[in-house]
Amino acid sequence: MGKYQALAKDIVRLIGGQDNVKSVFHCATRLRFKLKDEQAADAEQLKQQDGVITVVKSGGQFQVVIGNNVSEVYQDVVAIGGFETTVDDGEKTTVFNRLIDTIAGIFTPILGPMAGSGLLKGLLAILVALGLLTQDMGTYIVLNATADALFYFLPIILGHSAAKKFGGNPYIGMVIGGALVYPSMVALQASGEALSFLTVPVVLMSYASSVIPIILATYVSAKLEKFFNQHSHEAVRNFTTPMLALLIVVPLTFLAIGPLATYASQGLAGAYSFIYNLSPVLAIAFIGAFWQIFVMFGLHWGLVPILINNITVIGFDTISVGVLMATFGQVGAVLAITVKTKDKKTKGLGTSSTIAGVFGITEPAMYGLTLPRKKPFIFGVIGGAAGGLVGGALGTASYTMGGLGIFAVPVMIPQSGVDLSFWGAFIGLFVATAVAFSLTYFLTKEEIATTETTPSLSKEVGLPVLAPIKGEIISLESVNDEVFSSGAMGKGVAIIPNEGVVYAPFDGEVVTVYQSMHAIGLRSDTGVEILIHIGLDTVQLNGQHFESFVSSGQNIKAGDRLIAFDLKEIEQAGYDIITPVIVTNTASYLDVLPTYVGSVEPSCDVLRILV
Repeated sequence: MGKYQALAKDIVRLIGGQDNVKSVFHCATRLRFKLKDEQAADAEQLKQQDGVITVVKSGGQFQVVIGNNVSEVYQDVVAIGGFETTVDDGEKTTVFNRLIDTIAGIFTPILGPMAGSGLLKGLLAILVALGLLTQDMGTYIVLNATADALFYFLPIILGHSAAKKFGGNPYIGMVIGGALVYPSMVALQASGEALSFLTVPVVLMSYASSVIPIILATYVSAKLEKFFNQHSHEAVRNFTTPMLALLIVVPLTFLAIGPLATYASQGLAGAYSFIYNLSPVLAIAFIGAFWQIFVMFGLHWGLVPILINNITVIGFDTISVGVLMATFGQVGAVLAITVKTKDKKTKGLGTSSTIAGVFGITEPAMYGLTLPRKKPFIFGVIGGAAGGLVGGALGTASYTMGGLGIFAVPVMIPQSGVDLSFWGAFIGLFVATAVAFSLTYFLTKEEIATTETTPSLSKEVGLPVLAPIKGEIISLESVNDEVFSSGAMGKGVAIIPNEGVVYAPFDGEVVTVYQSMHAIGLRSDTGVEILIHIGLDTVQLNGQHFESFVSSGQNIKAGDRLIAFDLKEIEQAGYDIITPVIVTNTASYLDVLPTYVGSVEPSCDVLRILV
């Protein structure tokens, strides 16, 4: 196992354990789980793990956003959980959710190699445009074969990933795909000769680089394989099932599935072309504006096959142009945050997120910086739309699948060579970045100048106590328990939690962890004694819905996790979740001053102890 074992163990535990997982795979930034019971997963606590950017529930998936290290974390998660990664679990979800999940499962494994091949094609286009290579040179021929192989033999590659997703034999899927691009079949189609199968005429079509025919064919094959395996003796099924599936599916594909799917592909491409031709400018601006929102909800997977289909059917695509502009809209917004902020942690996160965004990975920027601040995310959306307007006006398009971010630009060189449409990609991304940067920099001054969300008082006076819980600060007098509200136990504040984690409010030690884990006593290195009481009368739960990470006598540092608790379950059990934070040795000090009202983060002072 790798270096992310500790994080992987926390993830497996917080998603409800390995028995709660039906399947898991990953994309460029996320672990995508299919869970038996999403309620068993603790999304809020997962968000607090170092190495986890956020958690998203969408398209029937429980998505843990990791960022650039997702593949390494994925390997450790799979190793620790022993998970099957491609299971057709038969979950009863909406048709739309199942469609999105299916598309994601088929295309995610090949997007990396596809982007790499597209980038190589873009590089070749640049070398030809610069006169460094010609198409009759041996170097060009070899590199072009390398770059074009995946796209030409796409039915074979999709046959593998689609069959796995549908629960069939991946190699049967590859054989079906291979039959579609078999040289003699391609030659017959090119020559226009007639062909029949058992006297039934075969409609010959070009299936090189096609998408929909092989997906439908492997779906039928997977269903047949399941039927034949159930009705065959185990001694012969290993070879009879593949034989029967191929014997039925391949001819059926040439006779019916392939032609019908090809017509559907052409209709899909025609529909997109119709929309694009109505207004190229607005079409790309729409994608530029809404792509990141689609990503948040997993809806972008519905556009991926359309994007690929556009390239294979009509020879170019413009959805990818909008994606490029949307990416740099977020880059501009997070760059403004990075430049403006005085907080070192925010500046560091902003720098890394900006670099990742330039290369097409926007999740760290979105979930770490722009979305929590709201306005910068909106300004990033506006920037993406502005860039899309430019790309649409200048006729920018992609002519093959490319990379992400800046690596998407090389594939936007048309076959006729570099022209204004190609420069439109650079102009558009510059506009997207500049608009988002300017709006964020000048219109979110107070939001990004500090990481705190409400004014702080008495910041330079006394001993600080940080908020132990994320939530809403209210006065201690508001607590519906006279022991706390009267101040009998000491002065302090109360917090209405919006996540179920207690953090250490200072450096010090754990004095007492109550057996029921509903409360914890702490002492700071400066002698301040604090009681954190989670909810009212929650001692009666006898530890149910609580989990402690520390023990009595243990040293702690500010920000350490101390206790986790299930907000939902505690409330459903009928208990008030308001949490008093009491300085139990108040009498030892001149005064205890609350310093915050309203929303509070664990990094903010909530009390100052006057000595």
